Amino acid sequence: MKKILVLCTGNSCRSQMAHGYLQHFIKDKAQVYSAGVEIHGLNPFAVGIMAEDGIDISKHTSNHVDEYQDIEFDYVITVCDNAKEACPFFPTKTKTIHHSFEDPSKSSGTAKELIAEFRKVRNEIKEFSKEFITGI
Repeated sequence: MKKILVLCTGNSCRSQMAHGYLQHFIKDKAQVYSAGVEIHGLNPFAVGIMAEDGIDISKHTSNHVDEYQDIEFDYVITVCDNAKEACPFFPTKTKTIHHSFEDPSKSSGTAKELIAEFRKVRNEIKEFSKEFITGI
């Protein structure tokens, strides 16, 4: 069974959304994990915006990449530039893929504007996840 790690800065938003979509699309054909180079906790906007699309990430936890050092991943997907720069070396057959998404948690504005930004990034991550799954 393939193992996929999605890596971001704080494992609170983008990596969590990608984790949710990848697991949804790949079903039981792979194990999907997400982690951060830091731990920021699960972003409530990310949870809500994913629930809006039928994906429940409310039980996910925010994990540090070091927690998974003993797992041989087939793929590591970095979803932000900071994670790409700080990504640890995986000495196995791991294929590293990078696709940077804007961090919606850094946005400012009204609640309506924040939700719109989270939806935009969620939809981009959804499309990326679909394409990734069809390519493996």
